[in-house]
Amino acid sequence: MMTEIKLGLCNPPEPIYLYVKNGESSGETYLWYHYNIEQDKTIPVQQRGLTGYLSEVRVTAKEYKTKDTTKLDIVVSADEVYIIRTGIETNFAKTFLLAASQVYDFSKPLVIAATSGDENTVFCRLYDATTKVRVRSEWNPNADWFSIISELQSRLSGSFPSVPLMSEQQTQPKSVAHPQDLRVKYIRTLLNYPLDLVKEYLQFQEVSSPSQLPISKIDSLVKTMCLGWAAEKFDNPAHVEDLYQQQVVDVVATGADELTAIKSWMQQVQTLKTS
Repeated sequence: MMTEIKLGLCNPPEPIYLYVKNGESSGETYLWYHYNIEQDKTIPVQQRGLTGYLSEVRVTAKEYKTKDTTKLDIVVSADEVYIIRTGIETNFAKTFLLAASQVYDFSKPLVIAATSGDENTVFCRLYDATTKVRVRSEWNPNADWFSIISELQSRLSGSFPSVPLMSEQQTQPKSVAHPQDLRVKYIRTLLNYPLDLVKEYLQFQEVSSPSQLPISKIDSLVKTMCLGWAAEKFDNPAHVEDLYQQQVVDVVATGADELTAIKSWMQQVQTLKTS
């Protein structure tokens, strides 16, 4: 469908940056703001939420006060293109990543909201824009944040890219990890499977990385990790293995995303545990 283009004077189609901060201006508090570089001026934004479609998540190297810092850019398509920029180690970034990792369908709009915490901290809350239901996630201070970013990038792009650390002038990743290495890393992180056990498996196979194995061996490693996770949740290994075959192996064979299939299987196993 063609969108009518309004002719005449306009502002350049540049993205609108939102920066996260628990601040105060003229007696009013705010949690994020615009910044006018030309006037060196902070412009508070009173609205606490932004509704739109998550289109990209990227890591950017940015110089701040003569120091190199690492930022998380959350790109949202709405009435304009918005980029929420925050430090990669902030509570806002971490709570956003944990919540976004629980979203399965990015074709639906989301509400990204800022909420204040203690000691001037800012957290992120994510909502389904249609149902207004909050996307909940369990807090994990030891999460592998870059793996979560990689997983989100793969879901948003439909592929398995690495996590490039980009500068403002540089647009190409410095290196690209093998898809099978990333596959094992994503799944291991999802399951919180011990890294040492993966290393032992690789040493037994006399290799240093999963990509050096034949696909059948990688599939076996993935199955071992999944069933190892389930063994702590459910005491009927035969039933769990049958479910794994039906809901992961058979489903992936039809072309479905493996991570999504594994998450659905995990939810089913959790349901069996509580029933």
